[in-house]
Amino acid sequence: MSTRALRLGTRRSRLAMAQSGQVADAVRRVTGRPVELVEITTYGDVSREHLAQIGGTGVFVTALRDALLGGEVDFAVHSLKDLPTEQPEDLVLAAVPVREDPRDVIVARDALKFTDLPRGARIGTGSPRRMAQLNAYARTHGLGIETVPIRGNVDTRIGYVRDGELDAVVLAAAGLSRIGRIDEVTDFLSIDTVLPAPGQGALAIECPADNASLVAALGELDDPLTRVAVTAERSLLAALEAGCSAPVGALADLLADGQIVKEMRLRGVVGTTDGTRMVQLSTTGPVPETHDQAMTLGRELAAEMLAQGAAGLMGERAQ
Repeated sequence: MSTRALRLGTRRSRLAMAQSGQVADAVRRVTGRPVELVEITTYGDVSREHLAQIGGTGVFVTALRDALLGGEVDFAVHSLKDLPTEQPEDLVLAAVPVREDPRDVIVARDALKFTDLPRGARIGTGSPRRMAQLNAYARTHGLGIETVPIRGNVDTRIGYVRDGELDAVVLAAAGLSRIGRIDEVTDFLSIDTVLPAPGQGALAIECPADNASLVAALGELDDPLTRVAVTAERSLLAALEAGCSAPVGALADLLADGQIVKEMRLRGVVGTTDGTRMVQLSTTGPVPETHDQAMTLGRELAAEMLAQGAAGLMGERAQ
């Protein structure tokens, strides 16, 4: 491989720059080459519409992929949950590094936990998935909350709480951790309360499929267990024909006996945003050893969910 600087395509947000910077450091270590960040503005960064309106799928990704295919950058870093489930033939996911905490978190006024929020509390989130599950939990536990659709970066969202416009906002633990603000969390939401988005907490490192030496070098950063977990989650999302902004949650847990990983449990949920109707199922089996096995796990659980009426709960379906 040459010694010229590798160009890493990244969104401009503080979070994207932070996580791309961490990947850049790792790539420097494995390749011995300098890495420079190339900032790219995506449609999702400039649009003020809610993700459910603009159809979520690919809005944070397309411009980065265009830059890859156009030779403007050598590789790109995405939040995996933003990636459409269909992979372009010309590009490859060279690495999925070890996943951060996949949970959602609450940042609330007065350091309140979710279950301590007062009746009528206004909770901000841009995610139909979070709305569906928070509203479902509130209904079954007698909490009188109102979910409020919001957009914006971390500062903007937390600002709604600081300014008193909202009682709380929901964010991803991984994002706050990567920008050094995890201490602002007032409550970590249990997976049993809110299942995260498929791939949440994981990063995707993508590059052109025909650059074999770069694919191999970036592959040094791949974590096989994270990859099979997110592959199963994204397979479920694809089989439901749901876009990134649909109210679908999924998480593949690795179940260990001591230090030995024995099984994988895949959980999935689909619900109406008001929380009145939910389909939530899980399956447990051997840890997938191949991409195809992970895909099968996701497809099989999705088929069970569709048999229980999941399709009618999603509203927007991927086109």
